[in-house]
Amino acid sequence: MIFSELDSGESVEGHPIPVFKTDIKAPKYLYLIGGVHGDEVEGVYVLKELFQWLKLEHSLKDLPMIVIPILNVDGYKNQTRVNAHSVDLNRNLPTKDWSGVHKEPRYNPGAKALSEPENQFLVKLMDKYKPGFILSFHTWKPILNYNGDCKDVAEYLHGFNKYEVASDIGYPTPGSLGTFAVEKYQSPVLTFECPELKKHRDSLKDIWKENEEGLKGFFQTDLVWKKLS
Repeated sequence: MIFSELDSGESVEGHPIPVFKTDIKAPKYLYLIGGVHGDEVEGVYVLKELFQWLKLEHSLKDLPMIVIPILNVDGYKNQTRVNAHSVDLNRNLPTKDWSGVHKEPRYNPGAKALSEPENQFLVKLMDKYKPGFILSFHTWKPILNYNGDCKDVAEYLHGFNKYEVASDIGYPTPGSLGTFAVEKYQSPVLTFECPELKKHRDSLKDIWKENEEGLKGFFQTDLVWKKLS
């Protein structure tokens, strides 16, 4: 596939947020996003490996796609969940249930919804290139958390990695991408929670290997196009 690098966003500390787009115009795009939380290296690694494969996969040349390898570039550099303002980017989006209340610093939603430059850039990008489906790579425990109409994708991937499929992870997530994208763009979101290194798996390569067949296979199915129709 041929990807072009778009004008990047900018983090709190002034670092560029790289973003790549296939050279296709379409009403809806498939988004692949990693590094919303800077300390979740497992999800970043899986997306990196997937992106490398996509760039060589010529059979998918007509697929409209946006790739953001690492959204929280400051957090990734500093190995922190939050950005350089100590804000959790996955609690900072302007959802109907957004709240400034939080019990733990790691879930700090910011002074107001959409206060953070990383999310401002993301929303501006999505306003220009509307998402039809979002696959967001995180790290926690092996779980495929779906919001909106993408249970079928979660179940397809479950057939390979056997991760739990869930529409509810057991606690509220106001200001999250999963809620926001469904509300604003009617775009389903699959939050792909990779197993945590050392706690659940021995190496990053092990995590990629258990997901490689399913993720590559997904792009070869009609499920991709169904989400963008």
